[in-house]
Amino acid sequence: MADPDAGRDAGPRADTVLVVDFGAQYAQLIARRVREARVYSEIVPSTTPVAELLARKPRAIILSGGPASVYAPDAPGIDPALFEAGVPIFGMCYGFQLMAQALGGRVDNTGAREYGRTALSVSAPDSTLFHGTASEQQVWMSHGDACSAAPEGFTVTAATGTVPVAAFEDDTRRLYGVQYHPEVVHSTYGQQVLEHFLYEGAGITPSWTTGSIVAEQVAAIKAQVGNRRAICALSGGVDSAVAAALVNRAIGDQLTCVYVDHGLMRKGETEQVEKDFVAATGVRLRVVDAADRFLAALAGVADPEQKRKIIGREFIRVFEQEQAELLAEAGAAGDDVAFLVQGTLYPDVVESGGGTGTANIKSHHNVGGLPEDLAFELVEPLRTLFKDEVRMVGRELGLPEEIVHRQPFPGPGLAIRIVGEVTRERLDVLREADAIVREELTAAGLDREIWQCPVVLLADVRSVGVQGDGRTYGHPVVLRPVSSEDAMTADWSRLPYDLLATISTRITNEIAEINRVTLDVTSKPPGTIEWE
Repeated sequence: MADPDAGRDAGPRADTVLVVDFGAQYAQLIARRVREARVYSEIVPSTTPVAELLARKPRAIILSGGPASVYAPDAPGIDPALFEAGVPIFGMCYGFQLMAQALGGRVDNTGAREYGRTALSVSAPDSTLFHGTASEQQVWMSHGDACSAAPEGFTVTAATGTVPVAAFEDDTRRLYGVQYHPEVVHSTYGQQVLEHFLYEGAGITPSWTTGSIVAEQVAAIKAQVGNRRAICALSGGVDSAVAAALVNRAIGDQLTCVYVDHGLMRKGETEQVEKDFVAATGVRLRVVDAADRFLAALAGVADPEQKRKIIGREFIRVFEQEQAELLAEAGAAGDDVAFLVQGTLYPDVVESGGGTGTANIKSHHNVGGLPEDLAFELVEPLRTLFKDEVRMVGRELGLPEEIVHRQPFPGPGLAIRIVGEVTRERLDVLREADAIVREELTAAGLDREIWQCPVVLLADVRSVGVQGDGRTYGHPVVLRPVSSEDAMTADWSRLPYDLLATISTRITNEIAEINRVTLDVTSKPPGTIEWE
């Protein structure tokens, strides 16, 4: 069996910033803000030994926030040796307090709790972190403990009305910290402070651009695949399209794209994929009708984790069949078509509990849902990227806007938008409702204003209604319009009431099985974008 992780890590990447995650709500946001500063970043768990952190040769390390108290018996800690390694370090919130405690400062439960917007007074306006920012600024606080004394060698550079040490700096050792969250937009100079740390405190040159990403990945793909061939799992979404375009640029005719119509797609999706993607890239595409196979495998299954794993398994089985057919057609050796290209993104990896010490929120079919006996070596050129970065890479590769800005659609398709068992009849109902919503959003000119709008069929729920002076007992559907940049966090989109009324009227009038339309107004967190 091929190693599914082979080829993913080619060694330490130049100018990497490691974000050490202490259970922070915003760890992924910190990583994104670093990347917005054109510096590459990755998240690592707080349990990572110092020797392992340093072996990756980071140019800088950021210690995230977290929910614990640094003096609690079971609180995540930090090896003080990290601060003697000569690597520039920036502590935020909990990370700031850990640094203070480890280096001889004092952290107390002072009772001076600060949550939300807080006024910060900068006492050293020419310092590394704060030069060029206002002496009085708004920051976002979230803490119950406070640093009451800075460690020896540090200069206190900011305070609040209740916390005397809200920021400190040691330029000699290149150690910096702030009590607040510079990564959130509510901290008015947050991005500027972070960039001051990266560019001046750590001396990093901002060189991580879409052009450098493409060049780096093309070289890595060529090195991994060599003279052999690859199959790309093309779903029609932006992720798999960009992954396919990247691999196509690297290995050309050695790539065959396979679109699996698993019967779980939206209305008209298969025809659109066949037309748009081939026209845009010229790649070789094979279309496989596997609807019966997937529906048979999903029969009787209602658990969402089980659905995802079944779909991941069946995808691989289909790709193995295509692999065998390609080998037979070419009369090639068994290891010739050895690679499977996937559009896996960093949020997929994080939410599946991969590599960051985070909980398994849900197993993405292309990460936690893959079978153990996988016969391919994976090629995942987008595995370290967020969605907005993928769109930028797509533009760099010359993909048309209708592909680059296509709203996200999950690989498991409508199966995870049916709460309950997946059947052909339920898919037909949901497919029509989804089509109505997409038509009306397009007509209202909102396709680029919202991230996506999943339509969820509550198949195991029925509600009483009245249609044509008679009693109905139909299914409800849920509209889930959301706005996001990277899928790690999201807010529900405030659609116009008249548009919602039009959508509701059309769905209940045109689809007899649905008699109620509801709106999901939950942000992420606490909810996820998809219901399952």
